[in-house]
Amino acid sequence: MTDLETIAADLYAGPPGDFVSSRNVRAKEAADADLAARIRELRKPSVSAWVVNVFARERAQQLAEALRLADELREAQEDVDAVTLARLTRERRALTNRLAADAAALATARGERVTAATLDAVQRTITAAFFDASAAAAVASGRLVHELEPAAEFPLDLDAVVGGGAPRRPDAPPVPVDEVTARRELRKAQSALHDAEQAHARVGRDLATADREVRDAANRAAQAEARIVQLEAELSAARATVGPLRDAVTAAEDRQAQAADRAATTERAVEEGRRALDRLTGGSA
Repeated sequence: MTDLETIAADLYAGPPGDFVSSRNVRAKEAADADLAARIRELRKPSVSAWVVNVFARERAQQLAEALRLADELREAQEDVDAVTLARLTRERRALTNRLAADAAALATARGERVTAATLDAVQRTITAAFFDASAAAAVASGRLVHELEPAAEFPLDLDAVVGGGAPRRPDAPPVPVDEVTARRELRKAQSALHDAEQAHARVGRDLATADREVRDAANRAAQAEARIVQLEAELSAARATVGPLRDAVTAAEDRQAQAADRAATTERAVEEGRRALDRLTGGSA
């Protein structure tokens, strides 16, 4: 940082009620007239901007990690479906609310009253930092003059929203080109795995249904086979009895024929007897 940026960062994170007096003191202590003049030009931050500046100063590492995550979320949005995008949006909103609450807690610990309107402005400012790199640089500088709006036109005029000169965006660790590709391939692989798991679950349900159908059909087939065995046993028993019954029919038929022959013989005898009697009695019988 330059001397001006260092002094501005101290002033913008200091007690807001003492900003003007502290600024004048630092201007008097400046090593040269040009620096002193530029210090006097520093504008007093709004309460919400001061809350963000305190957080950027006291929780610099936490803020840097959050902004790096925001970069990754922006990149991820290019390759995800609507459901995943909705989940990422919820995660980003939850992270924004958590950071704003932490910033408000720091400000309250310093004796400043954080109203609902101030907290809302802090949330909007952090949201803007999540959506735009220039807004992220402004927030990370700790020299914000007023709150930012997510719907504002980007890139921002950093000289207008940051005191002490436009900030340089913190250098992010270099990301190898193949790492970006690897993250994209990882997301594709995760999506493919999800699709495969869903398909496997559907096939599993179909297999369970088919198993039940096989068991039901096997049970019915077994019952039919058992009935066949029973009927075959009954048929064998019937076949075993039909022979003697046929023999009995034949024997009965033989006896019937013999009885018919005897009936015919006795009938002739009766006729002959009647004729003989008629002759003897002269037909008077």
